[in-house]
Amino acid sequence: MLDQSPGDVRPAEERSIGDLFGDLARELGTLVRQEIQLAKVEMSEKASQAAREAAKIAAGGTLAHAGLLAVIAAVILALGTVIPLWVSALVVGLVVLAIGGGLAKSRLEALKRIDPAPRQTMETLKEDARWARERAQ
Repeated sequence: MLDQSPGDVRPAEERSIGDLFGDLARELGTLVRQEIQLAKVEMSEKASQAAREAAKIAAGGTLAHAGLLAVIAAVILALGTVIPLWVSALVVGLVVLAIGGGLAKSRLEALKRIDPAPRQTMETLKEDARWARERAQ
């Protein structure tokens, strides 16, 4: 039998078992490389999403801090005419902290909902395994 090149398209009946297994090994190698690339892309997308949510958490904390300073300065003075200044500072501080805490908590919940597993890659790996089993029969 003559040696075949990788691009040989003779019918399977005319090819040796060694040639068929060689083709299968090459195809599986290509498939594995493609799956690894897919996993990298999928993980990169999930990391970007997590980074966006982390930035929103930081923004919530920054807004809470800025709000705390501004509201305390304005409202303490206004409430200080009715109640003692220390009581007005405490009330205003608790309100602003509650708002900032609520914002940060909501973003933490969104961050927890991100599924870090490369689901698409896992599914295609299962499909690839089924394909390889069928091809080997």
